Amino acid sequence: MDLCEIRIEIPAGRADETDEVLLELGLEGWSLLEDAVARRAWVVGIFANETEAKSRWSELSPLLPDLPLAGPDLRVLADGDWRDSYKAHFKAWQFGRLHWVPIWERGMFTLPPGDEVLWLDPGMAFGTGNHETTRLCVERLASLDPKRESPGTGGSRRRVIDAGCGSGILALSAAKLGFGEIIGFDNDPEAVRVSEENAKLNDLEGRVQFCLADLVTGLEGRTAEVVLANILADVLIRFARELVAAVAPGGTLVLSGILAAECAQVKKTFAAVAPGWAIKSRTLGEWSDVVLTRPA
Repeated sequence: MDLCEIRIEIPAGRADETDEVLLELGLEGWSLLEDAVARRAWVVGIFANETEAKSRWSELSPLLPDLPLAGPDLRVLADGDWRDSYKAHFKAWQFGRLHWVPIWERGMFTLPPGDEVLWLDPGMAFGTGNHETTRLCVERLASLDPKRESPGTGGSRRRVIDAGCGSGILALSAAKLGFGEIIGFDNDPEAVRVSEENAKLNDLEGRVQFCLADLVTGLEGRTAEVVLANILADVLIRFARELVAAVAPGGTLVLSGILAAECAQVKKTFAAVAPGWAIKSRTLGEWSDVVLTRPA
């Protein structure tokens, strides 16, 4: 049986909000595709036939946070070939010694000595990490690579908390880099399930503790040398005290999911909650991160 793909281009700057809509509504058949280099994004659906695709789009379109830029475009996909429609947009990339590689390149990819690879499968809602917010986080994480620590500092034992883990991409990257105890949590049961599936895909079952929790229950009683929170600016601001309290002495707090226009407010909020901490930020496309380092 042939399938029908429906593709609608949306404003790249509204990709995160659109993804939130898809996750909150739990709409099956839809996914979000992004190309961070070209700064383009699409809502894509795979359905049994053209009639169903058009019907589902008529239900979804009024719920999106912005009007589409183009589409809907429909095309027939041969049975079993729908996954190939992702391949034009998902490319391998690298930062430091960590490579993020689509699963379909597994048979042809050669890993350089000493490097690590995280296999990505969009069909399992893993995404590719190409979105600016994720790349900002993973590049900060790689720069804190425990294997770069000086002998005797206990770097390989450094703990990581991934607050709002989504598909688990940051927590599993930390595992590949050799961080110590790693915990990822999300308030969406589906996110926790997908994170565990992605751990299995990368032979990391049991290496990361994934659990269902919000920013209060997930952080309560926990501290780590690296705390990651790739969420949204308003949520980060609302839970600034909880996030700061989870950072161990000498540790680092990496915040992402922040529009460049919101960066100054996030920095101001966290500077007030964490006086004396070093603060820096970086911008990639329309997005920024905020990184705080707690004095030892």
